[in-house]
Amino acid sequence: MSFSRVLIANRGEIAIRVINACRALGIESVVTVAEADRESLAARMADRAICIGPSPATDSYLKPQTILTAALGTGCDAIHPGYGFLAEDPELVDLCAAHHVQFIGPRSESIRIMGDKLRSREFVRSCGIPVIPGSDKAETSAEATAFAEKIGLPVILKASAGGGGRGIKIVLDTNSVKEAFETAAAEAREAFGNPTLYVERYYANARHVEVQVLGDSSGKVIHLGERDCSLQRRYQKVIEEAPALSISEELRNRILEAAVIIAKKCGYENAGTVEFVVDQDTANFYFLEMNTRIQVEHPVTEMITGVDLVQEQIRIAGGQALKFDQPDIRFEGHAIECRINAESPLNSFYPTPGLITDWRPPEGSGIRIDSHCYTGYSMPIYYDSLLAKLIVHNTNRLQAIERMQQALENFHISGPDTGIPFLQFLINEPEFLSGDVNTLWLEGKLEKFLSSLTTSTNSTEKKRKHDRNTFC
Repeated sequence: MSFSRVLIANRGEIAIRVINACRALGIESVVTVAEADRESLAARMADRAICIGPSPATDSYLKPQTILTAALGTGCDAIHPGYGFLAEDPELVDLCAAHHVQFIGPRSESIRIMGDKLRSREFVRSCGIPVIPGSDKAETSAEATAFAEKIGLPVILKASAGGGGRGIKIVLDTNSVKEAFETAAAEAREAFGNPTLYVERYYANARHVEVQVLGDSSGKVIHLGERDCSLQRRYQKVIEEAPALSISEELRNRILEAAVIIAKKCGYENAGTVEFVVDQDTANFYFLEMNTRIQVEHPVTEMITGVDLVQEQIRIAGGQALKFDQPDIRFEGHAIECRINAESPLNSFYPTPGLITDWRPPEGSGIRIDSHCYTGYSMPIYYDSLLAKLIVHNTNRLQAIERMQQALENFHISGPDTGIPFLQFLINEPEFLSGDVNTLWLEGKLEKFLSSLTTSTNSTEKKRKHDRNTFC
């Protein structure tokens, strides 16, 4: 099967990314837009844009029946969901199947197995892959306390239907379980409509390592290496790298093999990411979760492999067999991605949507920008604050860091505040340069970063006063 027209059920930079992949494959693209996105770059670039409702995502991008109706009404053969919104919604997959529209992603059975954290833990354990010691669902704070005492502190409370860092709380002592449980359950209920929690052992000195996999309808699964996503703030990834650093080749190969086993066992088709926690104190790794969609950070894998993952998604959904065998995948150099958001580092990273009055991204060899922004674009208040993904590639990690430092320096954005100053601070820190980091490292740098801004501001003000006095 080959598609003639694909509906892109998303917005922002990932919509642009899918439009470009469709163009490369000679496929027409139709992009869905809510009211706030009528004048977006995606709407301008796609062959057609169709408005699907009011600006709030709950009234537009998060309505499966509306998305399907848009696809049928525009004569689309397939739907690409991007990431977020309905990308991991089995209801949309089933609706597509019932109306003979191809969903560009995995089968609904795979999403249901891996989308529920409790179910996926049990499934992966049955595959013989290590899973973080934890509990079944905890109905009450008393049950959570009992599980915590059994597993051993510290622990982390997680929403079974969770994602995006919501419904998660770290607990250091049993006296804190009750409050943490109630807060996490409330967050989970609001975000996912499901307050179910479970308890896991928490590893403080850990890395977050994930593996990109591709599977086709014949049961063939390959990996495209791993990414290190340890630098996070409030469980949200900030900087990603490929390949992962500071792990042995033996451990790397075990993690890659585990990811392929999991994907094969669940009959996985299309692109997916299997995520693991690596305990640096013991060099043990544990399954964390599987994301049954394209990831935000997929470009770093593309940069070191030369494989266009979105084009491969479309080909696989069209029934084509993978054209690669595992030995065909070659890894070259090192890639780093920084997520640039419209946010105020001085105001607890509060989102700063609004008009972009100047947009001048860096250019040059080994630099890639995935973005939907331009001078004159006004960021809506309704969605996430991602402005761009800045990706660099070079021969080795040190050279990639140097290229990222230069690229951030040459990224000029006026209008909204952005996280660029914080990113510049992070990539110049000695621990980042040496790779001596873990999933808590970035959070621990916030105070030092804010202090550096205060010191810089005071120094600038002193210089201004000195200059005025000298002039007088």
